[in-house]
Amino acid sequence: MPASIRAFDSMIEGAVKHFWEERTRAANNQRERGVVDQGNRSGVTAGKNLDGFVEMVKQIIVDNGISNYEIYTTGRAELTIPGYYRATKNWDLLVVSNKKLVAAIEFKSQVGPSFGNNFNNRVEEALGNAIDLNRAYQEGAFGESQKPFMGYFFVLEDCPGSTGSVRFSSPHFKTLPEFNNTSYAQRYEILCRKLVQDQLYDAAALLLTKKESFSTGAHISLSELTSPRRFAATLAGKMSGMALE
Repeated sequence: MPASIRAFDSMIEGAVKHFWEERTRAANNQRERGVVDQGNRSGVTAGKNLDGFVEMVKQIIVDNGISNYEIYTTGRAELTIPGYYRATKNWDLLVVSNKKLVAAIEFKSQVGPSFGNNFNNRVEEALGNAIDLNRAYQEGAFGESQKPFMGYFFVLEDCPGSTGSVRFSSPHFKTLPEFNNTSYAQRYEILCRKLVQDQLYDAAALLLTKKESFSTGAHISLSELTSPRRFAATLAGKMSGMALE
């Protein structure tokens, strides 16, 4: 992790503030231009709201001995790597050294009001990306090196729509009991937890934050395993080990 817990807390609070500030700025810019997106999409079309989290993770990587590696966070071509079930895949952060893949990390977010519209798509996307990269690695697509660090970082709006219990039906078979009487926030936590437990990702974090947090950077986690702090600690350990190679 960064030099201290206090440093990490400051970094993540800054990233949360940036998330809401950028969403507000994007929405205001569209209103001024007379452009209206459906739902809350106007807050995300600028594509900058997660940059604070990307920079935070980049700093953790640098702080743990990877400063001399190639770290990519911008540029479509620079963020593209081979796939196995598809030709290529764009990630949000890549670390490369001597033509070997060191780390690949994906950042996602969702705000209300329609949490149900994209939930299954997010699950399928996270699973597909992990399986695709792992198979590409097994086929030697990233050079002869140890398995790259894979990370998944999700930011979710903390509001009644994401934290209230959601009904569902499965007429032919019973669903797994852990999904009974759960909210979308709890389902995202289950997703992140299982992604790590099944070794599809090395770390997966879920961060909940309210719109009012633009001034404070306040946020919560639903479990220690899927907390941003655990994500940072796992990443730091992996990067420190790779820096010694």
